[in-house]
Amino acid sequence: MAPGPELHAPDDELLALVIGGPHALQAARRLLDCHGLERLPNLHVGELTAGTGVGPRKAAATAAAFELARRAAARWPSTGWRVRTPADVAERLLPEMGHLEREELVVCLLNTRNVVLGRSTVYVGNLAGSPVRIGEVYREAVRRQAAAVIVAHNHPSGDPSPSGDDLRITSDLADAGRLLDIELLDHLVIGHDRWISLRAAGAL
Repeated sequence: MAPGPELHAPDDELLALVIGGPHALQAARRLLDCHGLERLPNLHVGELTAGTGVGPRKAAATAAAFELARRAAARWPSTGWRVRTPADVAERLLPEMGHLEREELVVCLLNTRNVVLGRSTVYVGNLAGSPVRIGEVYREAVRRQAAAVIVAHNHPSGDPSPSGDDLRITSDLADAGRLLDIELLDHLVIGHDRWISLRAAGAL
């Protein structure tokens, strides 16, 4: 049996394997030069074909490969797993949320032993200056009788430094959690390749 492709190859060679064809390496290099590796998973088929030499079918296959990789990276275990540190959640969310072009806010539900019961996306858009409905954040936690939640949202700019709105939202969520007897364990801000725990930063 012939050996498989070298998965430790440079980015352009790996991308060329996905694209395929006699001119795949040149097309891969043009894509990387034009967009950079971090933006490729978010490109539409039309953007993958524009000026790159990649045809519509190859572009669709490439986009599908990136989507499968993103789903695999974001797949959470079907059985419960225990959260011991903020990194246990943040490192699972980073591949999925680190390069989103819009802000999303997700809620992770935990039981009394900090075992994850599930997660839900409760907001998509621009959180800055927008009212986050506290009831929506806690709706699923109440329904599933969660003991605690960890909230996370991303900064499309890539800089996870918390804004004034982030701190305000954290305070409002913590107050609501105390009324509902559901502890807000942390609020994570996800950037490009790094994240910040607002509990560790002293906001909780």
